[in-house]
Amino acid sequence: MNILPIISDSTDELNAIFRDLHAHPEIGFTEERTSGIVAEKLREYGVDEVHTGLGKTGVVGLIHGKQKGNRRVGLRADMDALPIHEITGLDYTSTNDGVMHACGHDGHTTMLLGAAKHLAATRDFDGTAVIVFQPAEEGLGGARQMIEDGLFEQFPCDEIYGMHNMPNGQHGKVGICKGVAMAGAAFFDIKVTGKGSHAARPSDGRDALIIAASLATELQTILSRNVPALDACVLSVTQLHAGSAYNIVPEVATLAGTIRYFKDGIYELATGRMQAICDGFALAHGVQIALDLRNVFDVLINDNDLSDAYMEAATDIVGAENIFHKEEPSTGSEDFADMLKVVPGAYCVVGHGGTVPLHNPSFVLDPAILPIGASVMARIVEKRLPL
Repeated sequence: MNILPIISDSTDELNAIFRDLHAHPEIGFTEERTSGIVAEKLREYGVDEVHTGLGKTGVVGLIHGKQKGNRRVGLRADMDALPIHEITGLDYTSTNDGVMHACGHDGHTTMLLGAAKHLAATRDFDGTAVIVFQPAEEGLGGARQMIEDGLFEQFPCDEIYGMHNMPNGQHGKVGICKGVAMAGAAFFDIKVTGKGSHAARPSDGRDALIIAASLATELQTILSRNVPALDACVLSVTQLHAGSAYNIVPEVATLAGTIRYFKDGIYELATGRMQAICDGFALAHGVQIALDLRNVFDVLINDNDLSDAYMEAATDIVGAENIFHKEEPSTGSEDFADMLKVVPGAYCVVGHGGTVPLHNPSFVLDPAILPIGASVMARIVEKRLPL
């Protein structure tokens, strides 16, 4: 590994920042403590401009190179945690009960701080690095909020790069998927309103629970009988809530879940069929069924040329033997996709020790990748804005 010297010398500091952020996780749009630490560190590192409050709790820093050319390269990290109770047993475990950095955003934030420290100290580039710390990535629309607040009008970028840790047990392996790389996503809620009755006389009511359970099964026919076999789509019902007692047929039942897709046409097909199925069930059972469908992530599309440039920068840090150019597309989603719809760029993954999956209460990010991620992000700025 060819860790950049300033970042290598800052390993203990980066570990301390990471452990502190991990111990104090914050849900999206409430990252007040986190964004405060980020802004303080950026000022300490000598970042030229530090702006706060974009996207509620977002932070943006500007670092000018030795030559102040007009080109600008953006780097982005996410800051929010998940509503998960941590069971890792780490000595820096979450002190916020029911909230945990189970996706590694504490690591992403730390890596971008490390990159900012290097860039502000060396300034070996011609142009400006735009350092973006984004809130609320976990389905709450943080990227869209920053964009709506004028992110790229106030801080225009010619290209932008993001990164995610990958608990695959392959320390320091950097991978990328060119083109369509991650799925778009929508969340849905379905409310079935029937007629309650005594459980001993279900014929007196219209059982919302049974209808909801059947509806959950019927929705799967969208994938098996409507989506073409060569097109990928995932529809998962993840919640079903109904009832309050052993002897009452519930009047109301609710379903919730998500759709993942790679083509807008497939998304329109799936959502159209969902509405038709809900309408049909309502008519067939004589009940009311309301579908609330919300698109929360766009399809993430990596620019081909900038993907190659990103991997060239990563090669300088981890070596060609640790670069994988053909990652498979992921049905996971990432709202960095919204930024890539406005500004071309690329998003890569960095492997690390441990194989407990993301969004798991036992997930642990291996801090040994912090200097690697920080160096790769700093290096892409230097490569794309050469003196």
